[in-house]
Amino acid sequence: MQKILIIDDEPALRQTLGAILKRSGYNPVLAGTGQEGLKKLEGDSFSLIFLDIKLPDVMGVDLLPKISQIDPDLPVIILTAHATLDAAIQAVRGGARDFLLKPIDPKTIIERVGQILEENKEPQRQREIISQVQNLLAELHSPDVSNHQTDVSQPQATDSDAARFLSCGVIKADLHTQHIEIEGEVVPIPPSSFGYLVTLMRHSPEAVSFEALVKESQGFDCSRKEASDITRWHIHKIRRALEQDSSDPQHLITVRDFGYRLVG
Repeated sequence: MQKILIIDDEPALRQTLGAILKRSGYNPVLAGTGQEGLKKLEGDSFSLIFLDIKLPDVMGVDLLPKISQIDPDLPVIILTAHATLDAAIQAVRGGARDFLLKPIDPKTIIERVGQILEENKEPQRQREIISQVQNLLAELHSPDVSNHQTDVSQPQATDSDAARFLSCGVIKADLHTQHIEIEGEVVPIPPSSFGYLVTLMRHSPEAVSFEALVKESQGFDCSRKEASDITRWHIHKIRRALEQDSSDPQHLITVRDFGYRLVG
């Protein structure tokens, strides 16, 4: 059973959400304060966290960096009774995967949990197969294999291949599995940031505005300031995947006061 940590100071909500998750086959663990939640997180392994935006001892968004330090790949769903755009942007910028309103709708909760957990399998699967893929690539480029293949006609690229793969210089994106390769090496990237990279690849080498990045990658409109805040976290994750030194990017370039452009 996948463990889900619920950090919320409302006892009724904790119990209700825990019961909903338990009926759906998950193992809920409850905490009423931020410090209690961090202690449970440090002592156990979880698949997902529900985090109240306002706790008695700390603001939920202030816990996001600490959660990321403990487990960088752990998805967090923010819960709040008073949604504002600023709060949503701050939560996303801090690394939250989603932002849901109280009172909770059981069907929505279970559907979103299932989607996020399925999405989160991708980086784990990528890490598991990276060494296998690299070994396979090494075998394919070995002298014995190369000599053997000289007498065999190479398969032609198909229309389905063209629809599946997107290339930009040394960067290649698999739109089906949502992983990227750089010079043939598989590199993990968070699923939530993959769409931003694909948008930049499709427009490369042209610059893409903050607003266009959010619109094309996530499907909603916002102001330039709001879009700049939303994209910042995703750009940070993409640079960690692409750049040898993310402080001196060579591929993903900032266009001041406008957006970003990708150079393959």
